[in-house]
Amino acid sequence: MRASLIQIAVDEGESPVSRRQRAAALVRAQAGADLVVLPELWTTGAFAYEDFGREAEPLQGPTYETMAAAAADAGVWLHAGSIPERATSADGSGPDEGTLYNTSLVFSPSGELAAAYRKIHRFGFDQGEAVLMGAGREPVTVPLPGTTLGLGTCYDLRFPELFRALVDAGAEVLVLPAGWPERRRAHWTLLARARAVENQAFVLACGTAGTHAGVPQAGHSIVVDPWGEVLAEAGAGEEVLTVDLDPAKVAATREQFPALKDRVLGLATPRR
Repeated sequence: MRASLIQIAVDEGESPVSRRQRAAALVRAQAGADLVVLPELWTTGAFAYEDFGREAEPLQGPTYETMAAAAADAGVWLHAGSIPERATSADGSGPDEGTLYNTSLVFSPSGELAAAYRKIHRFGFDQGEAVLMGAGREPVTVPLPGTTLGLGTCYDLRFPELFRALVDAGAEVLVLPAGWPERRRAHWTLLARARAVENQAFVLACGTAGTHAGVPQAGHSIVVDPWGEVLAEAGAGEEVLTVDLDPAKVAATREQFPALKDRVLGLATPRR
């Protein structure tokens, strides 16, 4: 499986409309890949809190339409990163009506929406995203030919129980778009490797370059194998990181070193 992580630069001088079109062109340029991944909140910037409400869009809004077309044109599975979603219902009376969510979109090679994931763990410590956006409730996996994706977003990386739930649901490739700040880049690499080792899964972590609302971004998108080895890592600037993965390595690793079978805590029925 060939995966391409598009570490797009998000800077204040470029409009979301322009960046949307530029991202679509970058996706189309990855024709021949199996999976393409974009970062978190790349239309606005993950730290541009004041823009969330103004730039929020319905699930099937302009980013959805642009990315669906790009996925179909390139013939790839596309994790289109996340958008500031404003929840809507057909009659305007749903329980979440008007609530903002940090929502990831995954498209099939035909441009159909395969999954949407609302970020469960909101960053901000009672500020920013933590108060401006609602929290997702359910882990999400996406079956692909030959493997299964498990979805997380940025701050989720700090909560290992989410990724264990994804593995229990069949995930073998953990995909994490992010807008991770440069000042905590050491944590980014450490936690990506930890999630790979403890779950014996591939981790594809795609961050942004540039600066969001004065916050320099870490960049350094990273692909880690089930043993925790770094297969590829980007630099600090805009870059496309492409790596070939063998999904069979997950089963082989879990058979060779069957640590997951020795779990006790967190199981519905503990082993005797």
